Amino acid sequence: MAAHAALMARHGGAARRFLLGTLAGLLGCMVLWGAGFAWFVHDALKPPVPPPVTDGIVALTGGQGRVEASLRLLADGRARQLLISGVAPRATPASLAAALPPDLAASLTAGAWRQVTLGRRATSTIGNADETAQWARANRLRSLIVVTAGYHIRRAMMEIHRTLPDVALHPYPVRPPALRSPLRASSLRLLATEYDKWLMAGLDLARTMPARAGD
Repeated sequence: MAAHAALMARHGGAARRFLLGTLAGLLGCMVLWGAGFAWFVHDALKPPVPPPVTDGIVALTGGQGRVEASLRLLADGRARQLLISGVAPRATPASLAAALPPDLAASLTAGAWRQVTLGRRATSTIGNADETAQWARANRLRSLIVVTAGYHIRRAMMEIHRTLPDVALHPYPVRPPALRSPLRASSLRLLATEYDKWLMAGLDLARTMPARAGD
C-alpha cells in the first residue's frame, strides 16, 4: 500500500508540474501577444511620412481614403504611374473621379488618368502583391509607394516584398475611420484580426490557406 501511495504521489506531482508548466506557457504566450498587439496598434496609428519620388504608386483597395491618398500623391508628382489594385469589375476612371473631393478631381487632368492602371483581379492581400508584381515588372519599375490602411501596411509591404524583392518599397499608411476611435470594441476587434493576419503572414501561412475576400 505504501509503495502504491508513493507511486500515485509521484504521478500526481508530475501531472501538477505538467499543468503548471502548460499554464505558464499559455500565460507567457498571452503576455507576448499582448505586448506585440500594443506595439502593432501604436504603429498603425502613426501618420504617414512624406515619401520620396518613386517610379510608381500602388493603392490597395478595401478601405476608405486609400484611392484618394494615392491620387493625391500622383497629382503631387511623387510618381509617374499608379496602380489601383483590386478595384470592382465595373469601376472606371469616371466612377472613381465622381467619388473624389472636388479639389482633387479638378486637379486630375485626362493626362493624369492615363497614368492610372485599374487592377481588377486581386481579391486578397496576396492577390494585390501578385498583381503589383506583374504591373511593376511590365513597366520596369524599381521603386514603389505602397498606400493602404495603417493596420494593413506592414502585411501589405511584407507580401509585396516577397513578390518584388528587388524593388524599393516606401509605406504610406492611411488612417481610415476605424482608427479614428481605436479604443472602440469594433476597432479593437479589427486591429486584433489584422495583427493575427500579420503574424500568420510572417510565418508565410497565408499562402497555404484558402484566400478569402479582404484578406
